[in-house]
Amino acid sequence: MAKKNIKKKDNQEVVAKCDNPKEVVTNCDNLIVNEETFSQSDIEKMIITIRGMQVMIDRDLARVYKVTTSQLNQQVKRNIARFPMNFRFQLTTEEMNNLKSQIVTSSWGGTRKLPYAFTEPGIAQLSSVLHSEKAIETSVKIMSAFVAMRHFMIQNAGILMRIAHLERHQIETDEKIDLILDKMEENSPKLLPEQIFQTGCVWDAWSYVSDLVRSAKHRIALIDNFVDDRVLTMLDKRAEGVSATIHSRYYEQFQTDLKKHNEQYPAVEFVQLPHKNHDRFLIIDDKVYLMGASLKDMGAGLCVVTEMQISPEIILGLLK
Repeated sequence: MAKKNIKKKDNQEVVAKCDNPKEVVTNCDNLIVNEETFSQSDIEKMIITIRGMQVMIDRDLARVYKVTTSQLNQQVKRNIARFPMNFRFQLTTEEMNNLKSQIVTSSWGGTRKLPYAFTEPGIAQLSSVLHSEKAIETSVKIMSAFVAMRHFMIQNAGILMRIAHLERHQIETDEKIDLILDKMEENSPKLLPEQIFQTGCVWDAWSYVSDLVRSAKHRIALIDNFVDDRVLTMLDKRAEGVSATIHSRYYEQFQTDLKKHNEQYPAVEFVQLPHKNHDRFLIIDDKVYLMGASLKDMGAGLCVVTEMQISPEIILGLLK
């Protein structure tokens, strides 16, 4: 073969060998970089249940066969007549999302197309379309894994049935509990917007106001000229995260009680009333209740609690 001489400034001869073929560049998407070795137990872990059938996902099959997922599916498409729906089917978006939630692995990242699932007969067909001794050897290993899974399920059918029975029983129990709780909720006393307490009904009044406090979702504000440590006990019945504020007159003993209380329990804020008020109010979230007596004295004498049709911000604004 002729050689072409190219002269450089230093008079050295550079020989270009024209008889060497050009290097073939392979698309990186089709490079086989899988050097993993899979045992039968490894393959058994890849067998999952979808639509009531034991299947393997195309991505996992490609790893075992040591080809890319696109190569595997391309060969299948070229022989699509050999793969009816009971051999191979494409997952729905819902099935794919369920699969992702069950199998936490970073290898799902970047998956754009919905994967295909191969049933046992479909996997048996793969060895005939991939055309290699390695494919035949791999198919035998996969078939053995499917057989082992079937044997496991047959041998443990009793245990699996008992587990399924327990799961159904648990679901039925949960449904019955929910039904009982709903009935209890329906039959339990409701917080009436208007309630009157006869003299001596101290416990009924205390219980009613306690339920009001427990019903709060965001905030509680009490406007009362006279409070003591019993009010702090009442406000401690509120749910976690619910703020509590007392608007009252300054009393040394109560300030001492409040300080010690706040050192141990969720803090209750104190706001000094600028002047003495005649009426008492209890604000629960966006509702305002007119209290017929100081909270600490509810039920000691004839009194009433009435829900008002007025914004809490109006009442709080009038305190300034």
